[in-house]
Amino acid sequence: MSTLTTTGAAPVTTGRPPKVRKRPATRLAEGLGFAVVLTFSIFPVLVMVSTAFDGRANDGSRALLPSDLSFANFSFVLGEGGFGRYLLNSLAVGLGTVLVSGLLALLAAVAVARFRFRLRTTVLVLVLVVQMVPLEALVIPLFIQVSSLGQLNSLIALMVVYVAFSLPFAIWMLRGFVAAVPPELEEAAYLDGASWPRMFWSVLFPLVGPGLVATSVFSFITAWNEFVFAITFLDDEDKFTVAAGLRQFFTQYGTDWGSVMAGSTLITVPVMIFFIVVQKRLSEGMVAGAVKG
Repeated sequence: MSTLTTTGAAPVTTGRPPKVRKRPATRLAEGLGFAVVLTFSIFPVLVMVSTAFDGRANDGSRALLPSDLSFANFSFVLGEGGFGRYLLNSLAVGLGTVLVSGLLALLAAVAVARFRFRLRTTVLVLVLVVQMVPLEALVIPLFIQVSSLGQLNSLIALMVVYVAFSLPFAIWMLRGFVAAVPPELEEAAYLDGASWPRMFWSVLFPLVGPGLVATSVFSFITAWNEFVFAITFLDDEDKFTVAAGLRQFFTQYGTDWGSVMAGSTLITVPVMIFFIVVQKRLSEGMVAGAVKG
């Protein structure tokens, strides 16, 4: 709480902002809002995890606590279900998408932010328009194109598609970060004898790091959770990603809910680990991206 001294010369404050007393109606509204958010965001996750650990999940009961605590669903999913292989496939596609889209987006962002050329604005608008096209509208054209190249059942072809869909957002976001870096820093490094690769790596790359982290999270989650292209392009079970692998538990005879929830829990864990590792840099990047032009 601020402390104001009126006797003597100048007022002295403690530096803390004054504490605002909230009205009961305000506190009640905040509590209700928090309860609604908690219900719609946390409750489905609790049911998923509880069902995954419930040995009687296929009996039709759903509860916040498993009635028969068991790891049988995870054992089945990772063993007979082949989910370990699907996780590796998704990890390879996701990390490949992050690396390729991050590199291409950074180079493109440097080009549009540092160089002036004809049709520069047109290129930026076209990139933004591509981002607005729904994925579902491009499934058939891309399937025909990938098939004509003989790349069906290829994880590399799937990764290329994910890179194409991640690039517009990454370019637009990184463009603001690159434009915010003073060109004088690069000019000073150039005058000191730094080569273009050294200047790019030692000067520009650290300053746009938060933006790269933010775009990497977007690219990784896009590739990790995508379902439509995965089931369209992949037919060989050995190359299924986790999203495509889940559908094997939905059959014409019924749904194996225990395996579905165990698989869904396993899908969630790598994303949570990735988010925890980069969350500090991600928040820095999102805040910086909100104020940089």
